[in-house]
Amino acid sequence: MNNRILWDCRRGMLELDIVLARFMEQRFDGLTAQEIEAFGRLLACSDPDLWALIQGSKSRENDHEMAQMINLLRQC
Repeated sequence: MNNRILWDCRRGMLELDIVLARFMEQRFDGLTAQEIEAFGRLLACSDPDLWALIQGSKSRENDHEMAQMINLLRQC
């Protein structure tokens, strides 16, 4: 597992920490290289933006890979 990604999963919002920790435990090992790259792009978002994406109040429909990752995060 990529240590940088683990570090980037540590956020300032408890809600994000919970969702991202579950995702890392349940799904990360099964991701493809493209999905890992899309996940990295999601982690580059600010906490409020990332939470809005997960909650559905904001979307990234123009980026299919990120939209798929958001759906996976919502399942965790």
